Amino acid sequence: MNVPGDLFYTATHEWVRFTDDGFALAGLTDHAQETLGDLAYINLSCAAGDTVTAAQAMGEVESIKAVTDINAPVSGTVAAVNEQTVEHPEQINADPYGAWLVKIGPYEPNPDLLDALAYELLIAQE
Repeated sequence: MNVPGDLFYTATHEWVRFTDDGFALAGLTDHAQETLGDLAYINLSCAAGDTVTAAQAMGEVESIKAVTDINAPVSGTVAAVNEQTVEHPEQINADPYGAWLVKIGPYEPNPDLLDALAYELLIAQE
C-alpha cells in the first residue's frame, strides 16, 4: 500500500497535498482505488468557484464494485477541477497521487486530517 509521507489524509480515503502557492490538491488514495477496483465514472458536484466543506460530499465515484462519495478534505473555494482525471477515472487506478480531482484555494485548515502514520494505522484497523 502506497501512503506518501508528504500528504495528509481523511478517514474516508481522500488525500490532500498543500502547495507552496496556497492551494490544496485533493484526490482518492491508493487504498480507496484498490478497495473499489477499476474506476468507471466520476461525478463531481462542484465546479470552479463553488465552495466545498470539509468532510462533506463533493461528488461520487463509481467502480465495478460500488458507488461511493468523494468528500472534501478541507473547506474552501474550488479553484479548478482536473477534467482529465474526471473524464478518465482509470488514471486514479494507475497513479492515485498524481491524478488529483480538485484544487481548492483559498482553504481553511482541517484539524481532522491524518498524517501518513495515522492513516496507515486507520487502514490496518479496517
